[in-house]
Amino acid sequence: MLTPAEAEKLILASLPAADSEDCPLGAAHGRVLRREIRADRDLPPFDRVTMDGFALRAEVLAEGGRTFRIIGLQAAGMLPRKLGAEDDACVEIMTGAVRPEGADCVVPYEETSRDGVKMTVAEPAAKKIQAGFAIHRRGSDHPAGERIVPAGTRLGGREIAVAAACGCENLSVAARPRIAVVATGDELVEPGMPVAPHQIRRSNDYGLRAALIAAGYPVVERFHLRDVREEIEHRLWHILAEFDAVLLTGGVSKGKFDYLPTVLEGLQVKKLFHGVAQRPGKPMWFGVSARRTPVFALPGNPAASYTCVHRYVLPALARASGVTEGPLRMIPLAEAVTFRPPLAYFLPVRLESDDQGKTVARPDPINTSGDFAGLIGTDGFVELPAGQEEFPAGYTAVFRPWV
Repeated sequence: MLTPAEAEKLILASLPAADSEDCPLGAAHGRVLRREIRADRDLPPFDRVTMDGFALRAEVLAEGGRTFRIIGLQAAGMLPRKLGAEDDACVEIMTGAVRPEGADCVVPYEETSRDGVKMTVAEPAAKKIQAGFAIHRRGSDHPAGERIVPAGTRLGGREIAVAAACGCENLSVAARPRIAVVATGDELVEPGMPVAPHQIRRSNDYGLRAALIAAGYPVVERFHLRDVREEIEHRLWHILAEFDAVLLTGGVSKGKFDYLPTVLEGLQVKKLFHGVAQRPGKPMWFGVSARRTPVFALPGNPAASYTCVHRYVLPALARASGVTEGPLRMIPLAEAVTFRPPLAYFLPVRLESDDQGKTVARPDPINTSGDFAGLIGTDGFVELPAGQEEFPAGYTAVFRPWV
């Protein structure tokens, strides 16, 4: 049976890269950037004033000048004024304005006194203000042509603001996959409908769809298939033809009504593995259709399917979208854990701060893989490898957060 790392490797190698498409800037939040964003001009594009006050020549202050004649007012967005040849000239200036020609510093309002068109600089300020004070120099943040946002970045507010500042009306982004989430089982009842004692309400497809949307994949449709082989075959044929990725929950084990493995084989979905040495989620199945549609057949137990989506599906979709992957987050256990089965253990945890202020993972195990409510209050799970039964406090493990 495969280890989680081996299963992940097979999955990542099987997913085709998503296509690229142009997206209007106003709709690009959450998308994955495919073409880097470079500064189209110097940033800032001019010497920018950073304080309200008076722009003048610093050398005049250094030579003892204290009283200046105000020759005009300049706000942000106005063409820059010129000081002229007179040493005692200054321009009343607002934050964000272009540095007036001939000026090289700004004296803040609070360091001055005014009498009509005359302004006097306080002595303490006059002695400390030098050329460049309160001036944000052109290109000092980023020169024209410099790469600011690399390809592979998932776009948030900061990146969108940078793109706007660089004049990007449209961005090249990864196309969003159309994803089908299919719940299987005669026992499932839609929330809001009458439920008999022998039935349960549908929750997997709701939870998985919400997780996918939260992770940046909003094009998700839910389906329900009864345990009728002909119905499963017919509807899955259409789903496989229409969607870019398919997630199935339930019907993947070895019961008499677990038709999915056989049906998928008949629909020319090539099985790459069935079963992973892990808990929860041991019966997981994965394959690829003839048109390269990845098919994740997840266990029906809610906690197992939700964990497998975070361990395998979301990383795979991120890789296909071209997301630049950072290092895995490693967090020490807050207390010792014992797990004897020869399986990898996906242990739900709560993140806390220890006495030194360092983040630790407090184990918060669920009762069974059907205990979806037991995940409430946890922050994610740590992956404890097979082959080790005792994990002492302080043992550092890979942590994966819930979305």
